Amino acid sequence: MKKTATGIVLLGLIFSITILGCQSSQGPGKNQDVLFQYSTLGSLMAGVYDGDLTFTELGQHGDFGLGTFNALDGEMIEVDHRVYQIKSDGVAYPIDDSMKTPFSVVTYFEADQTVQLDGPLDCEQLKKSLDSLLPTENIPYAIKITGTFNEMHTRSVPRQEEPYPLLVDVLETAPSFEFQTIEGVMLGFRLPDYMDVVNAPGYHFHFITADRKSGGHVLECQVQGVTAEIDYTDEWHTVLPGDDAFYQVEMSNDEYK
Repeated sequence: MKKTATGIVLLGLIFSITILGCQSSQGPGKNQDVLFQYSTLGSLMAGVYDGDLTFTELGQHGDFGLGTFNALDGEMIEVDHRVYQIKSDGVAYPIDDSMKTPFSVVTYFEADQTVQLDGPLDCEQLKKSLDSLLPTENIPYAIKITGTFNEMHTRSVPRQEEPYPLLVDVLETAPSFEFQTIEGVMLGFRLPDYMDVVNAPGYHFHFITADRKSGGHVLECQVQGVTAEIDYTDEWHTVLPGDDAFYQVEMSNDEYK
């Protein structure tokens, strides 16, 4: 029953939502304010760690984003058109574009709003500050925060072997990393509550140091003198895998929400 993906010819299922009343002025087919997502967080939580989408194909849909790699081999961060693989040693590695992803979210980043945040602010205070700047909580946002981080606590996930365990079990022993007074970029997305199961509502950030040497999924942080850039995205486009693992996985359990 397995279907192989060639390019992004959409041999998987395609789900696309356009949020009415916020259309791009660039014309049909030219809107870059699109949140592009491959697969779902629910399937990743349930242990579907292999996908058919290459990073060459993913790069056709954005220059900014986050996700992971087949076999759950580390955290993915894309910044300034470059994709990095932050492995379980905390080191950021440039990738081979032929590598594949089981779950990723990207967009073409172009800030609609830029603000200076003096701080110090911990992660929860930072999120509240960002919330106060948003015109609505009902559309997705891409967010890039650049500057000095007094503290940064990240994690990454080690490569898994089949049969794959659930993500919650992997995270119990995932290695974490501490940074002090470090320059870098924290980037990610703020998603509406209605995207639950398909993705995680609220904020999701990954971090990479200014020298692009290390980083990970953000657990805790304290910012001091950073620039926050916010990109409003008025379309959400999801491509779903077309293989047995995705077709048969159970994603409706409350533990994945």
